[in-house]
Amino acid sequence: MQHAILTPAYGRDYKSKKAIAADLNSGLDFVLHPQGCYANDESLADMSCTSVNVRYKSMRSVAVLTLSGGVWK
Repeated sequence: MQHAILTPAYGRDYKSKKAIAADLNSGLDFVLHPQGCYANDESLADMSCTSVNVRYKSMRSVAVLTLSGGVWK
């Protein structure tokens, strides 16, 4: 897998791509779709994922983050 679709886990929501990247780099959980399982920075690396789409702002917006030098940006 090189690309994933994520939503924030545990009722979190975000207002900016920068906040999403900070939490993803911190190892917080997100929900992987369509599987519905939890995923974080470490599990995405295990899946060889280099790009993610993250739904935010009450699921109305999408942020595209890429893995560069071990950091999600």
